[in-house]
Amino acid sequence: MAILVDENTKVLIQGITGSFGGRHTQLSLDYGTQIVAGVTPGKGGQKFADTVPIFNTVEEAVAETGATVSAIFVPPPFAADAILESVDAGLELAVAITEGIPVMDMMRVRAAMEGSKTRLIGPNCPGIVTPGTGENSHGGCRIGIAPGYIHKRGNVGVVSRSGTLTYEAVWQLSAVGLGQSTCVGIGGDPINGTSHLDVLKMFNDDPETESIIMIGEIGGTAEEEAAAWAKDNCNKPIAGFIAGATAPPGRRMGHAGAIISGGQGTAEAKKEAMRDAGIEVAETPAEMGTALLKALG
Repeated sequence: MAILVDENTKVLIQGITGSFGGRHTQLSLDYGTQIVAGVTPGKGGQKFADTVPIFNTVEEAVAETGATVSAIFVPPPFAADAILESVDAGLELAVAITEGIPVMDMMRVRAAMEGSKTRLIGPNCPGIVTPGTGENSHGGCRIGIAPGYIHKRGNVGVVSRSGTLTYEAVWQLSAVGLGQSTCVGIGGDPINGTSHLDVLKMFNDDPETESIIMIGEIGGTAEEEAAAWAKDNCNKPIAGFIAGATAPPGRRMGHAGAIISGGQGTAEAKKEAMRDAGIEVAETPAEMGTALLKALG
């Protein structure tokens, strides 16, 4: 089953002709992802890698190819409009990889998306991977920038605000023989489209996902909210990690959303909420895989 995407998902790439977007499009094609279209205004009629047709608009691409998901590699000043173009085209899912989208732009996007059928992952995220069953887990669906080769098809759902820690958790799981159902990087910006809680609910409902790793960081209260819901509603084993334990209050650490303000969003508060919910908490990134093994008993 997995969540959000699988080997049958048809994906279009907004920003396919840029160097960054083009590089990761090729990596996704190599992984076996069904990249059916690219979108770059003014370059309609061209082809990427001699196989993927390029369109001027998302609407044209959807009409011609049946794509249901967009990966957005558009530069920050234009990324909000790119997200809204995917919403207007009626896509099921938009995955915004772009880092540095102005917060005011994302406020506008969030307001415009109210009531739409499109789910947004990101921005400032590594994307989504549902590993395949082929050699090196090829044949699945890789959307974004995650290294495909570290993934292994299995039953652990991974959700994370941090791209790097997502990869670390996946590598540790694969190294101990625990594959992943789907790995979702939700992004580290203050305003994003999908929360830890949203993804936890999807994993809880997914029959293929038997256990979960939830990776958070300082700032905001999303991890506490997810833990509180999990305490009452999720009977699957969960391991967690919170990054930024040594960050001083008021100092932004890495992600725009990783800041402690007004005494809220501390690492200790998040870890305490996780422990209270019965989540096995890793104290260091190196212990995420072993923490899940403990949670599994």
